[in-house]
Amino acid sequence: MRFPGRDAIVATAGESIARGSRSFAAASKLFDRATRERAWLLYAWCRRCDDIADGQDHGHGMTVVEDPQARLAEVRERTAAALAGDWVGDAAFDALRIVAQETGMPHRFAWDLIDGFALDADGWRPESEDDLLRYCYHVAGVVGCMMAVVMGVPPEDEAVLDRACDLGLAFQLANIARDIGEDAEAGRCYLPAAWLAEVGLTSANPLADRGALAILGTRLADRAEGYEVSARGGAAALPFRSAWAVLAAADIYGGIARKVRLRGAHAWDSRTTTSGGEKLAAIAKAWGAAYRRAPTPRPAGLWTRPR
Repeated sequence: MRFPGRDAIVATAGESIARGSRSFAAASKLFDRATRERAWLLYAWCRRCDDIADGQDHGHGMTVVEDPQARLAEVRERTAAALAGDWVGDAAFDALRIVAQETGMPHRFAWDLIDGFALDADGWRPESEDDLLRYCYHVAGVVGCMMAVVMGVPPEDEAVLDRACDLGLAFQLANIARDIGEDAEAGRCYLPAAWLAEVGLTSANPLADRGALAILGTRLADRAEGYEVSARGGAAALPFRSAWAVLAAADIYGGIARKVRLRGAHAWDSRTTTSGGEKLAAIAKAWGAAYRRAPTPRPAGLWTRPR
């Protein structure tokens, strides 16, 4: 059997990120070529796993799937083959094979991400803020760790990986805040039960009282901002172009969380997004921030990923 070459798999990965996330696609263009290609390869695998698990097409059209455990088994089987160095015959999983081999990516990171899909397959719901942050680690924080390795951070540099994880947490908290309505339609709710009870809501219908929900949307945005600040302080450890891309992505996704907070009870009337102009402004602003970057201590009191 003839398998596609690296260039063809990179091209397919580039198409995947363009379809799946305009925000990540825009930020990825700021990387040097080698880092950009590896970021695309990693994204393609993450996107494909998510699509299989949720019955989506590049992150769109999430539905209630009837066979979550079978889908999870498929993701695990293909990932195991890719990490073993085998050709899978699926461009996204072959992308993982390439990026893992080229960067020395710790395999445990891939399995940590899949553990996040397992939580969804099991119908898991967070009881506490700690539960929420642990979930955010598995579905996004660990992706930050993998991206740091793609950018050349040694896998044993735990301090820098913590900052990369913080950026992933910030992104996921922003996503959860933005997607409360869409998640509810698919039978999911990522708001901690303790938070919901505090404002008189339930996971069965978090949209029942938009004023009460706005309190929790603001809380999610505030938490996201705290982790975003930490991630910005870690950008000094990265090469200039990588820091530029990271800081641009932080501003683009941070903008989503800030808009949710600003829109209040109307945050779920329509999908909260950042415009093309806002993305360009974030990229320009990030150039200056990357040029002036300096290390800062990680803020105290933040949740820390499992070792």
